[in-house]
Amino acid sequence: MEKIINIGKYIEIAINFLEEHLSFLWNAIDNLITWTVDSMNSLFLNIPFWLFMLIVAAIGYWAKSGKTAFNKSGIKKASGITLFIFIGLVLIYLMGYWKEAIETTTLVLVSTFIALLLGIPIGILSAKSSLANAIIRPVLDFMQTMPAFVYLIPAIFFFSVGNSPGVIATVIFSLPPAVRLTSLGIKNVAGEVVEAGHAYGATENQILFKIQLPLAMPTILAGVNQVILLALSMVVIASMVGARGLGSIVYQGIQQNNIAKGFESGLGIVILAIILDRITQAFGNKK
Repeated sequence: MEKIINIGKYIEIAINFLEEHLSFLWNAIDNLITWTVDSMNSLFLNIPFWLFMLIVAAIGYWAKSGKTAFNKSGIKKASGITLFIFIGLVLIYLMGYWKEAIETTTLVLVSTFIALLLGIPIGILSAKSSLANAIIRPVLDFMQTMPAFVYLIPAIFFFSVGNSPGVIATVIFSLPPAVRLTSLGIKNVAGEVVEAGHAYGATENQILFKIQLPLAMPTILAGVNQVILLALSMVVIASMVGARGLGSIVYQGIQQNNIAKGFESGLGIVILAIILDRITQAFGNKK
């Protein structure tokens, strides 16, 4: 059937225009992301495995146990996640995928940081302005329903191949939960509390930073949890544009029809996902 409206053509023209006239910006973003990812990889890989494992286990223990860390109740609550962290990381190390696991963790952390840096302010704006919310909601719907593979096309066009297009595609894919849950958390703060703040003469900024954001923090942290899990789910797709890590091993397993390599690297991603999920959930549940 002959096309009547060629939307893709106009999108291509717009992307070509942006690539031609803003190439300095894409180069700067590419260099910044590459430097950040490489620096974090170098830092984490220079930490001995046993020390890295102890640090992550300590974070998990502290997040789960809270203020009861040193009594029987705290030890019982935190022992499960701590044991899983030890077993999971040791298994990844013994399978020979420690370097790739660190690279995947770095990609997820960098992507999550950028997504939250953009998503939380946009979520605040959406909660504060009905006009902004009306504009932002359909954009988020579009971002969440668009197939993840589509994000790779402009990412490759602007940043070639490597970690940068993988990070950018991951940020776009994982951004919506940060915006939605930040907005939801602020909107769900009781109106009486906000009115009390106004009654005591608090400014809008004081109400936002001292009342609404602290009370919305459990919901915002749930958004952080979702961003991390979506970022992890994107690592295999990002490997198609040269992103390193366990995703690239899974992709190699698919290309080579190597069941063992694909299963082991996939298991590594699952372990990382569970560790990050449990830790962020524990922080979200802290009073």
